[in-house]
Amino acid sequence: MTSSSPSPQFRDVTSPKGTNAGNTPLGVAAIGYAFMGKAHSNAWRNVASFFDVPAFEQKVLVGRDAEQVAEAAVKYGWSESATDWRTVLERDDIHIVDICAPGWMHAEIATAALEAGKHVLVEKPLANTLAEAEAMADAARAARARGVQSMIGFNYRRVPALALAKELIAEGRLGTVRHVRAAYLQDWLVDADSPMTWRLNKETAGSGALGDIASHTIDQVLFLLGDTVTEVSGRLHTFVDSRPGADGPERVTVDDAAWATLILASGAVASVEVSRMATGQKNSLKMEIYGDKGSILFDLESINELGFLDATAPVREQGFRRILVNEPEHPYMDAWWPQGHVIGWEHTFTHEIRDFLRAIDAGTPPSPSFEDGLAVQRVLAAIEESSDAKSAIIQVSTR
Repeated sequence: MTSSSPSPQFRDVTSPKGTNAGNTPLGVAAIGYAFMGKAHSNAWRNVASFFDVPAFEQKVLVGRDAEQVAEAAVKYGWSESATDWRTVLERDDIHIVDICAPGWMHAEIATAALEAGKHVLVEKPLANTLAEAEAMADAARAARARGVQSMIGFNYRRVPALALAKELIAEGRLGTVRHVRAAYLQDWLVDADSPMTWRLNKETAGSGALGDIASHTIDQVLFLLGDTVTEVSGRLHTFVDSRPGADGPERVTVDDAAWATLILASGAVASVEVSRMATGQKNSLKMEIYGDKGSILFDLESINELGFLDATAPVREQGFRRILVNEPEHPYMDAWWPQGHVIGWEHTFTHEIRDFLRAIDAGTPPSPSFEDGLAVQRVLAAIEESSDAKSAIIQVSTR
């Protein structure tokens, strides 16, 4: 391990402090081996090589196809594979469950895992419905009282440049934030002949671009500003309403794009735009934050860079300056490479796993919590309700 911080002490997982007895490694099970399962597995495989974290073992990878999950387990560094997540939850050697399965499975698996005394990390969005998200937050709150921790995987909180942006805003470098422009644009559905997938079916995906990428965008607004949403006006749109399926055309039942205006408790206003039909945009999460003393610009496709304008400087010296975020003083960067050697998208998951493990070891609630995921889910539900009501303003609960 390259970090200079001292190795953590290990504690009992059943105690209020949180980890496991006898300094034995924490056993990890991951559920799901596709896109997110691969990203998370990469993080589990590499995190201890760069950060001081509690000892753990990649015990088991779970998936529905026995042959495919067995192959993935070998490739991704898991000791074994399984097809029944319920049986895995019964094992005493499993202390952490990492849920990378589709959203329609989140509520059932996470609730069962928490009740079984397992620490839980679940991919965003928290659930497919507001009711499921509320139930998951209740389960997490009850488990936390027993020393069982939970976290939702909004990995973009772990982009060093965005973590630095959070620090600058908290330090008052932007002054009073007045408005935010947030856009997450992709183009992987531009071709009308792209085949039908579970992500285009409301029963399995919950929503389309709204839950898939607006969840990230809204979480960034709340994370960076430390604020809450009180009112929403939104619109959803489906550009291609039918896709080729195995037995012919199938109806698309989710949105391709979404737009929303968010009113925040502080008085700031955020505009949000997301699309999976933005030709030429591969994975562009853009954040623009404007305050009375400064502004910040970020684009995920330039992940190591942050634009910062100091409006308190003399006018003749003002202008956005490029901060290359890879100095040891920047968030997370002291564990990686020498200055000028950039990191990538996959590192956000490594940082996420680091923070999750350290919180478990310390017995402190990790962030973002299921309650944070629920806050985002409430905004998503309000956008959908507003769209159904043709741009009505929807009040958002902050309970």
